[in-house]
Amino acid sequence: MLRMDSLRVRYGEISAVKDLSLKVSEGEIVALLGANGAGKSTSLLAVAGALKPAGGHIFFRGVEITGMAPERVVHKGIAMVPETRDVFPDLTVLENMRLGAFVFRGDHAGFKRDLDKMMALFPVLQERAEQAAGTLSGGEQQMLVIARAMMSRPKLLLLDEPSLGLAPTVVDRIFEHILHLKSSGVTMLLVEQNASQALRIADRAYVMQLGEVAASGSARDIALATDLQAIYLGHETTVDGHADA
Repeated sequence: MLRMDSLRVRYGEISAVKDLSLKVSEGEIVALLGANGAGKSTSLLAVAGALKPAGGHIFFRGVEITGMAPERVVHKGIAMVPETRDVFPDLTVLENMRLGAFVFRGDHAGFKRDLDKMMALFPVLQERAEQAAGTLSGGEQQMLVIARAMMSRPKLLLLDEPSLGLAPTVVDRIFEHILHLKSSGVTMLLVEQNASQALRIADRAYVMQLGEVAASGSARDIALATDLQAIYLGHETTVDGHADA
């Protein structure tokens, strides 16, 4: 469904992503792991169209979307949940959800159907439908931004640090919701600092180091690799635990 070939992204003179190649197949959750500054969030922003790559290619369902404007990316079927949990604080939960459905703004019946699905998945949002989004707790805001993204009916959901700053019990609940979305057929590329949680729900994983892939494999293989922390610390290793030459 998604393929990146030798993707490069720069911030001025700084190379944030140097040579990233990965793929996400339909129905998968693929985790993108790594230390702060590894280039994970930058990679998602490039897919979403928020950053223009300096080189390489991004393909979605066989069509190149490299450098495509964000609104066109959404229309193609990709939605992103940013790590900043950017709700519209002065708007109600329901108004935030309506904004998420702007791609299908003329489809009133479809909006109601999608809204009912999200309210069933996130009952707390139903309870708070007329409440200003800015007054929600951090966990509730995370649920809202995920639900709002789903209102655009994405085929691919980009999740950037969904557990960031949340209490462990809330994190468990968020990841259960993510698994429910997968069971409904949503494909996901997940950036997450909580590696154990990410690997628990992912099918495959890539570990990034300084803008490049340091390791990749099944989530189980990555979880069992005793050298995972070594990769985080900047040592070149592979999934089987042997140092690269």
